[in-house]
Amino acid sequence: MQLKRSIRMLTLLLFLILILSGSVFAQITIGVKKGDWIEYNVSYTGAPSVGHDLTWAKLEVMDVQANNIMINITSRYSNDTTEYFASTLNLANGHMIDDFIIPANLKSDDKFYDENYGNLTITKVEQHDYAGATRTVVQTTIGNSTYIWDQATGVSVEGNSQTTDYSMHTIVAATNMWQPSTGLNGLIIGLLVAIMAIVIAIFLVIAYTRRKQKLTKIS
Repeated sequence: MQLKRSIRMLTLLLFLILILSGSVFAQITIGVKKGDWIEYNVSYTGAPSVGHDLTWAKLEVMDVQANNIMINITSRYSNDTTEYFASTLNLANGHMIDDFIIPANLKSDDKFYDENYGNLTITKVEQHDYAGATRTVVQTTIGNSTYIWDQATGVSVEGNSQTTDYSMHTIVAATNMWQPSTGLNGLIIGLLVAIMAIVIAIFLVIAYTRRKQKLTKIS
């Protein structure tokens, strides 16, 4: 009897673990898709070591399958050399390398798992301008580094890292994941087009009225 009870308890425990595990994975939302890309400008002060002296980088999403994101990264260094790197991120097991992409739609106090740092907590949700558009972004701090991601896509948009030898600032320069806001210039252009259309319409009405009046006199 005791053995049967232990087996039942063990089975129930395993069942609960499976349910909880399933709920955790269900909360992971992938915000990027195949064909997405994002470029970064990188600046630094001090003397970064070789391999950390980046000046520009581009991340491309090659494919997305379940929680796996296949990416290509192109990096350009201060000596004008270029490096290419391909990898597969997995948001379920926390394999994110340098947290290039995290689960999308996270909110303040939400947690996500990183295999290098454990559970990380979103500490801020704010709105800032990135790549020409106002975006809602989420943020956390790991040691002397601050990471900022676009909330809707989960992609990194800005980062600040400090070491004893140098500090580095990375920020998005361009992307196809969102469109730049038209802003005031777009509004002005739209108004000018509308005014021009009205003027042309008035001109055509006047021309038609005068022509009709002339035809009436002739007849």
